[in-house]
Amino acid sequence: MEQDGACCLGKPGDPGRTGGDNRLFVEAVLWIMRTGSPWRDLPPGFGKWNSVEKRFRDWVKAGVFRRMLEAVAADPDLEYAMVDATIVKVHRHGQGAKGGLRAKQSATREVA
Repeated sequence: MEQDGACCLGKPGDPGRTGGDNRLFVEAVLWIMRTGSPWRDLPPGFGKWNSVEKRFRDWVKAGVFRRMLEAVAADPDLEYAMVDATIVKVHRHGQGAKGGLRAKQSATREVA
């Protein structure tokens, strides 16, 4: 896999909108995607909304997000999808333990 930031535009020493904190920028984009808010509602902690939006457009035009998704998809970590006995619990009734459902005689048999 590529080194961290190799997919991204700019480098930390670059001035302007391409040299900012990539992690903070991606968090800002994810915030917009999660909330469905317009760019103008971006919290100030992420930077000026206009600069973030321009940087987003630059990354889309340069195919940065496509390259990032391809890099992640190339080596998927499916460990989270594995199921084992340490996380699956069966109810004690399902294990055949005492206290499970019992067959009851019908009321007509008791009367007879």
